[in-house]
Amino acid sequence: MSDQLESGCAAPLVGTARLQAVLWDMDGTLLESEQLWDIGMRELSLHLGGPMSEETRRATIGGPLDLSVWRAFAGLGLEPTPDEQTAAEDWLNAYMAGLFAQGLRWRPGAQAALDAVREAGLGQVLVTNTGRRLCDVALETLGRDRFDHTVCGDEVPAGKPDPAPYQRAAELLGVDPAQCLAIEDSPTGATSAEAAGCAVLVVPSLVEVPGSPRRVFRSTLEGLTVADLRELHGSGSR
Repeated sequence: MSDQLESGCAAPLVGTARLQAVLWDMDGTLLESEQLWDIGMRELSLHLGGPMSEETRRATIGGPLDLSVWRAFAGLGLEPTPDEQTAAEDWLNAYMAGLFAQGLRWRPGAQAALDAVREAGLGQVLVTNTGRRLCDVALETLGRDRFDHTVCGDEVPAGKPDPAPYQRAAELLGVDPAQCLAIEDSPTGATSAEAAGCAVLVVPSLVEVPGSPRRVFRSTLEGLTVADLRELHGSGSR
């Protein structure tokens, strides 16, 4: 492989489930959109009454929309009413739709990796905490035909770090989560995929992701092959 497996990664295990599908996070993994969320979250905080601290911003990375908005309020010492929470979520969705519409950039190597998985005949699902409204905008860049299914944060009982998004992705494909490799960039997403029973390939974006026995690490998607994915899945299946 072009990258060495990093700490916490063992040799592939004998008898582990064979890789059947790759489950992709979107923001910060396939697209450089996490930086846009940084802009949006900070603008939301100003809209609510003050600047967002770095601690609060880091706590919102990769999280579900409702929790991230609640943390924006909490970071300012505010306790929103249900109506205020809903209004802030609507404001953020509208603001982010404008940013997404201006154009989205691919993460290095992401487009080629998606195409390689598709050509190999493996299942492929987009699994994101982003809601359907914004996901549909992003799919204009990503290409709907690259995915068998898409799972959005507002289509499951709970978003990442809950396992529900990845459990739903495996269910839609009709495979066991153990047969899936999830590709993530954040602690929130990695926790979700791991809790669902997936092996996890972490390609960090904005924040450091702690290691664990089910997580393998790579610095970039560039040069990633299907053979690499099979090996990484075996290393994270335990």
